[in-house]
Amino acid sequence: MALVLDLLNRDPRPNAGNPKSEAAQAPAEPRHPEKQKRPENPILRKPDWIRVKAPGSPKWAETQKIVKAEKLVTVCEEAGCPNIGECWEKKHATFMIMGDTCTRACAFCNVKTGVPQALDPLEPAKVAQAVAKLGLEHVVITSVDRDDLKDGGAEHFAQVIRAIRKASPGTTIEILTPDFLRKPGALEVVVAAKPDVFNHNLETVPGKYLTVRPGARYFHSLRLLQRVKELDPTIFTKSGIMVGLGEERNEILQLMDDLRSADVDFITIGQYLAPSRKHHAVIRFVTPEEFKGFEAIAYVKGFLMVSSTPLTRSSHHAGEDFARLRAAREAKVGIGHNSRG
Repeated sequence: MALVLDLLNRDPRPNAGNPKSEAAQAPAEPRHPEKQKRPENPILRKPDWIRVKAPGSPKWAETQKIVKAEKLVTVCEEAGCPNIGECWEKKHATFMIMGDTCTRACAFCNVKTGVPQALDPLEPAKVAQAVAKLGLEHVVITSVDRDDLKDGGAEHFAQVIRAIRKASPGTTIEILTPDFLRKPGALEVVVAAKPDVFNHNLETVPGKYLTVRPGARYFHSLRLLQRVKELDPTIFTKSGIMVGLGEERNEILQLMDDLRSADVDFITIGQYLAPSRKHHAVIRFVTPEEFKGFEAIAYVKGFLMVSSTPLTRSSHHAGEDFARLRAAREAKVGIGHNSRG
C-alpha cells in the first residue's frame, strides 16, 4: 500500500521516484501552482475496503515500456490512478492525448495545470501504433482540457480515432472528453468520427461545481451528453461521478435522473481520493454497501450499465464493461444492429 500512496501524493510519471534520473535531480516544479497557497486539508485514514495491488509485475513493466517507447501520456500515471497495477498487468492503459498539462484547475484532479505546449501532429499515429502493439480489443482515449485551442482539441480527437481504426480495425474505441465549453461545432467533429463509447464525466453533483469543478457548467455537460445521442443514437454514452466530496444522497439520485433524461446509457460511481493535502478534502468514505445501493437504484432508473464500487474509475474494466453494455442493449432491443462489431 505504501507504493500506491506514493503514486497518489507525488509525481506518478515514470522515473519520478528514481534519484538517478534527470527529472529527479532537477528542482521539482509544482504540478498545481494555483493550489500552493491553499491551506492543507487533513488526510483521512483509508478504510479496509480500499486496498489495491501495488504495480511492478512483468506485464506491468511491459506495458510501461511500450508507453515510454512511443512517448505517450497516460491518465493512469498523470492522475495517480490507484488501479494502475491491475490495469497495466492486463495491458490496459488509458491514453491521455494533447499533452500532460491542463488549462483548468479542478479541485479534485492530479493532472498538471499550466500553459500547455502545441499539439503533436504525430500523436494520432503514435497512439494507434501503441494500441496495435498492445493488441487491445478496447481502448480508452482521454485528454486534458485545452481551452486554448479554437476547437478544444476536437479535430485531434477525431484524428486519433481515425488512426486507431486504420491501425487496429478490430479495436473498439471509448473516448473520455472535456466539455468543449464555448467551442461551437467541436462536439459534432468528434461524433462524426464515430467512437463506440462517448464518455464525459459530470464528476459531482451541481451544488459542488463551484468548489470542485469551477471551470465547468453542470447543465452544459448534461446537454453535451444528450446532444451526442441526438447526433448519433448508435453511440453509447457514459458519465461518472465521485462520491465522498460532501454531496447528499438525494443529490446523487437527482443526478441519476438528469443523466437518464439525457439518455445516458452507463454511469460510474467511485470513491474520491485526495491526491494531496492541497486538493479538495475527502469528506467521508462511502461504504461498499452504499455503493451497492446506488447500483441497484441506477439499474431501476434505466441505465443499461452501472459500475458502482469504491475503486470504480471511468476506464477501470472498460473493455469488459463495453461487452456487457453491448449485450445489455442487444437484450433490450432484441437485435444487435445498433452496436459495432
